[in-house]
Amino acid sequence: MNALRVVVADDHPLFREGLRTLLADLGAEVVAEVGDGSAAVAAVGAHRPDVVLMDLRMPGLDGIEATSRISRDHPGTAVLVLTMSDDAASLQAALSAGARGYLLKEASKADVGRALDAVMRGEILIGSGAAPRLRTVTAGRTATTPFPQLTEREQELLELLARGLDNAAIARRLYLAEKTVRNRVSAVMAKLPAASRAEAIAIARDAGIGQAD
Repeated sequence: MNALRVVVADDHPLFREGLRTLLADLGAEVVAEVGDGSAAVAAVGAHRPDVVLMDLRMPGLDGIEATSRISRDHPGTAVLVLTMSDDAASLQAALSAGARGYLLKEASKADVGRALDAVMRGEILIGSGAAPRLRTVTAGRTATTPFPQLTEREQELLELLARGLDNAAIARRLYLAEKTVRNRVSAVMAKLPAASRAEAIAIARDAGIGQAD
């Protein structure tokens, strides 16, 4: 890992201390530690980190709302949830808010390292402890409107994705920077949710969206 800059958001000081040591072992730099969601949002604005390790249950502004604000205002910063919450509702809420990864606090150092690498590549990673809940989340999609959780712009991007366009081609079609497209593809994958670009395309085509050019 090459000097990854991380904000740690968790309301338990001892857990933050252990996480700081773990991240140092992985070669990452902790640029801020905070104990609530409002402070996490402020820290991202001040430090512009690569990743936020976000707990969900914190006093004041919770991790879901903090994730939503960070994903909206700072799309270049990835949010990786690290939580005790292993229920489907928490997973769905986090992914819908824009989280790019979801790990339980029982995750090993290797698990955290793999997740950080994945989210920095623009992938979505669901840890093995939370993965069984993914099927429940997927089964909860409505049949009348395939992806009501997506904005109109995100649905347009998903259609182009399902037609087989790469990020550069999508950027030209939508008059966006390629980096912006990459971040928005990650956001769409999180909201579907899909663990990979290929799965996002398959989900969209199964719903009747997009045909390969």
